[in-house]
Amino acid sequence: MHLYTIDTGFFKLDGGAMFGVVPKSIWKNLNPADENNMCNWAMRCLLVEDGNRLILVDNGIGNKQSEKFFGYYYLNGEATLDGSLNALGYSCDDITDVVLTHLHFDHCGGSIEWNKDHTAYQPAFKNAHFWSNETHFNHALNSNPREKASFLTENIVPIQECGQLKFVKEANDVADFISMRTVYGHTEAMMLPQITIKGQTLVFCADLIPSVGHLPVNYVMAYDIKPLESMRDRQLFLDEAVANNYILFFEHDPVVECCTVKKNERGGFVVDKTFRLNELF
Repeated sequence: MHLYTIDTGFFKLDGGAMFGVVPKSIWKNLNPADENNMCNWAMRCLLVEDGNRLILVDNGIGNKQSEKFFGYYYLNGEATLDGSLNALGYSCDDITDVVLTHLHFDHCGGSIEWNKDHTAYQPAFKNAHFWSNETHFNHALNSNPREKASFLTENIVPIQECGQLKFVKEANDVADFISMRTVYGHTEAMMLPQITIKGQTLVFCADLIPSVGHLPVNYVMAYDIKPLESMRDRQLFLDEAVANNYILFFEHDPVVECCTVKKNERGGFVVDKTFRLNELF
């Protein structure tokens, strides 16, 4: 088995929204903001190669939205989903499985694209199963006012209509070496893939812990629909991560791909060691 980082570019989000009640006097040192109070964030995905299977975890924001929509998020960087796959000798047609941690647009937007005539939507991964959580999928289809702007119909309904959607019923449905951890608070029933490789466990943290700056349990995003549930599931996960020396893979940290975690003298969670994925596997 091999693991690869798939970079799909960067986008900007308001720093206050990303750090919630944490004051700017503190978070500005974690991810400095520009003159518009916007911080730059990665959209980093993960590719798992195992035998004849290519499993992609999340796929970025995609390219089908309007110029006006993209203008809100200041897309930047040279990396693209197609470019990152091509650099490894693959294309979207080679992907056998797409795991969607959740259906916010910056995680699943690359799932669906325009057809060549721009008259209809089609799957960008025509040979892949799309894996989601049924509870979360139904939640996204019937979104609350808080999340409505993050759940885009054109990202979700075509996945349902194309016949390639599968739901994770048991933790290891996607593969024996991947266990899906379900967490709550950021949204309803987000999935975190836990991958066993070479005697180690790597966890794709999605938006439970989007960056190393979010390791403190109370550094909860304003986007989270149930902050106290986020804090509960962060605490449980990070206690387990320290005890078992898990490797955390960050989807949104602009610099750090992976780290291990330890507790400081006050019992808070802090970075132990940082890595790039290609230094580990």
